[in-house]
Amino acid sequence: MERTTKTKVVTEDKYSQLVALGIGLAVAYAITCIVFIAYAIFITYTEMTTDSLPLVVTITSIVSALIAGYDAAKAAHKRGWLWGLVAGLLYAVILVIIGYWIGQDFAFDLRTITTLLLSIAGGGLGGVIGINFSKRQ
Repeated sequence: MERTTKTKVVTEDKYSQLVALGIGLAVAYAITCIVFIAYAIFITYTEMTTDSLPLVVTITSIVSALIAGYDAAKAAHKRGWLWGLVAGLLYAVILVIIGYWIGQDFAFDLRTITTLLLSIAGGGLGGVIGINFSKRQ
């Protein structure tokens, strides 16, 4: 009887962990959309050029992946860094897929690889922060 109870708890933990990962990714993409829309508005209605676009994309990706990793790791009992890396990786892969799907001149170049790696690192850092905050509560 105890064995099924432990299995049920583990299953519920995995389910809640996946829900937390999904919520973290949703929040990260909401932030990304808000920043990208605001940047597009600034470019449209001001004298601002698109020269800073790579920097904005990189910083937004790092911060959003960090938040996704933080949210994913808050629900974890251990290995927050791993959940953060997974969140950062998923965030970056989805971002690349969307970029490929939308952009006609999309290229998988050094900038894309750098953004992928920085997003994964940001997610891992967010996971470390998230697991440490969840242990304090």
